Amino acid sequence: MSNLKFKLNRAGVAELMKSGAMITVLNKHATAIKNRCGDGYEQDLYVGKSRANVSVSAKTYKAKKDNLKNNTLLKAVR
Repeated sequence: MSNLKFKLNRAGVAELMKSGAMITVLNKHATAIKNRCGDGYEQDLYVGKSRANVSVSAKTYKAKKDNLKNNTLLKAVR
């Protein structure tokens, strides 16, 4: 066994989690999920203190009812 030491560059990781490349990847996945859900769903992006975040949610009454009955968002993530 080797005596390898690994030190994580926390500033670099924080920069990566908020980078434009990460935002592009998150938007791509959120758009795919939203498209699988159908009409009435919306995606939102915000950059927080430590990372970029994307969410997909039901906005219309019909979409909310559909999500409650069928777990549409959960199934679209798979």
